[in-house]
Amino acid sequence: MNDSRKYWVGFNLVKGIGPARLRALLDVFGDAETAWKASVSDLREAGLGTQIFEQMVQVREEIDLEQIWASIEAKNVGVITWIDENYPRRLKDLDYSPPVLYIRGELLPDDDWAVAMVGTRRMTGYGRQVATDVASYLASRGVTIISGLARGIDSVAHEAALQVGGRTIAVLGNGVDIIYPPEHRRLAQRIIECGALISDYPPGTPPESSNFPPRNRIISGLSKAVIVVEAGKKSGALITASFAAEQGREVFAVPGNIIAPQSKGTNHLIQQGARPLLDPQDVLDVLNLTQLPAFMEARTLLPADAKEAQLMELLRNEPYHVDELCERTGWMVEEVSSTLALMELKGMVRSLGGMNYMAVMERRDEYSVEEDE
Repeated sequence: MNDSRKYWVGFNLVKGIGPARLRALLDVFGDAETAWKASVSDLREAGLGTQIFEQMVQVREEIDLEQIWASIEAKNVGVITWIDENYPRRLKDLDYSPPVLYIRGELLPDDDWAVAMVGTRRMTGYGRQVATDVASYLASRGVTIISGLARGIDSVAHEAALQVGGRTIAVLGNGVDIIYPPEHRRLAQRIIECGALISDYPPGTPPESSNFPPRNRIISGLSKAVIVVEAGKKSGALITASFAAEQGREVFAVPGNIIAPQSKGTNHLIQQGARPLLDPQDVLDVLNLTQLPAFMEARTLLPADAKEAQLMELLRNEPYHVDELCERTGWMVEEVSSTLALMELKGMVRSLGGMNYMAVMERRDEYSVEEDE
């Protein structure tokens, strides 16, 4: 059976072909298989730089794509691409979303309602307790907990979610067939059973230090909000918070001892405008997730009433601020906000930040990015 996803994997193995260049190739050739099999002369005319062109030709000649695909299948690793229906919706909305994701476990529609929890590897007892309490509280109420499987806060958040029977997702800075750190093998297996391991790095990719900062954009991209529990001044968790802010996600930071090194980063985030997390209920309130079980049930429904239909019509062609929607509909702001919250959870609209919303349309041909990773 010919699975076109193997050609996406092929491009993922070519150093220098990121989202922008792959998008350009798809625009020229129409699909990944045609692009991969294109003649050398056609590839040269496709606009790739000399170095990238030579790299692609070399990789294409040296690898056995059928063998690589067979190895991926043998390891029970799933592959999701831009054009697949189960590609995570929140990640797809980003202009630099990874073309290929490798999965062990399963992604569910309910994982749209996810919150990332990140922090230092050198956590204090205070950090451990807060991470456990917050992750347990949110996961027990239907929120998927996303983190990076690292030592410290990450692993505590995963463990806490699993303890209450919740879902959790680990985003790795290496191939999903490699568990790092190695002492988290058992935890990783439990995550596979109640969530997923995800990476945009091909199987077999080792856990090199340069891989981890870029993967943080996926942690924040999959989430509605990022919670930083403890972080030093140069913690990788702050990189995740920075990506979250750029992506229009909410950023929460747990206040800490002003002289403790593990709280320098979180206190600084609060100083810069992050929401101080004083109670896990704050997360549900800010994200309009207080009635998440009802929202999960509503997800399966079509537009429920004329109000949803009216807002969809307004937002179909351009984004609007909540205040503008109030003016056009004549509704109170509470009415508009509550309807938008339900519509967002049903996947009908998405927030652009700053109380601006637009309709979510199926546009699989739009994956523009400014530059390659």
